[in-house]
Amino acid sequence: MKRSSHSNISGDHQHPPLSPEWETLLEQYLHYLALEKGLSENTLQSYRLDLTRYLQYLTENGITTHNITPIVLQMYTAELTSLGLSASSVARNFSALRSFHKYLVLEEVSDKNPTDFLETPHLIRKLPEVLSIDEVFEILESPDVETPEGIRDRSILETFYACGLRVSELIGLKCEQVLFEEHLLRIIGKGDKERVVPIGEQALFWLKKYMDEVRPLYSKGLISKSQVYLNRFGKPFSRMGIWNIVQKHVLNANINRRVYPHIFRHSFATHLLENGADLRAVQEMLGHSDISTTQIYTHLTRQYLKEVYKSFHPRG
Repeated sequence: MKRSSHSNISGDHQHPPLSPEWETLLEQYLHYLALEKGLSENTLQSYRLDLTRYLQYLTENGITTHNITPIVLQMYTAELTSLGLSASSVARNFSALRSFHKYLVLEEVSDKNPTDFLETPHLIRKLPEVLSIDEVFEILESPDVETPEGIRDRSILETFYACGLRVSELIGLKCEQVLFEEHLLRIIGKGDKERVVPIGEQALFWLKKYMDEVRPLYSKGLISKSQVYLNRFGKPFSRMGIWNIVQKHVLNANINRRVYPHIFRHSFATHLLENGADLRAVQEMLGHSDISTTQIYTHLTRQYLKEVYKSFHPRG
């Protein structure tokens, strides 16, 4: 393979035109995506940009449909990374060229797909954001519990943190899923999978107070409304409604950072692991089907341990 001494794929200066072969195949492929796949104009433009860069690389290096090998693709992927593209951008580019090569095989332009035996570049998973225990307590104690709305909001925030619920799970929680005697919630999670989650004394206290004193005011006597948490119109909450409640009390608590409903779930898992909870137990409570999803929180606790060590060890 002829390797150009100065690659132009970074866009720093004028690209050479695509070879006629690649120009024709690119246009045919985009036409196929528009008609057969019904992709939007924005999506088509993204494909065009990513594939044009790829095909310019092939053109510069004298590579045709007949001599693309996995090594060529690996070198191209490495070059994208060297340009400073994020892991997600590299993965998106790779996905586009994988799809393009499938099309070339489908149209019998190529007899094999050089991406078949290559793994998609791994995305570096961002560590989830987590509140400190003090920040959580400040937010939980922010609602004015002398008012019905404050009691409801306190219960919502306490339940989020005590049980590690997703927003959809909190919104969908029904009265019959609260097992007061057992100190448990029956949660219907993703894929309609059911799990049982313990609920602590504090959260249970505020949930009971809300259901006894406040919910009857909001339900307007409509027995058919089975959701636990209702807005002031007696209707189940929307995601935005829950988001607004969280933002209101973050502001009241003078927490100057990005806080959103799902951060309570992250904080729930991290704080449990920091205090010695078993990873499998946390997996069960979160409703993760794969423990590798739960393991992301162990990275956070390791960082926490390092910080503790540095802060308190005499030689840290």
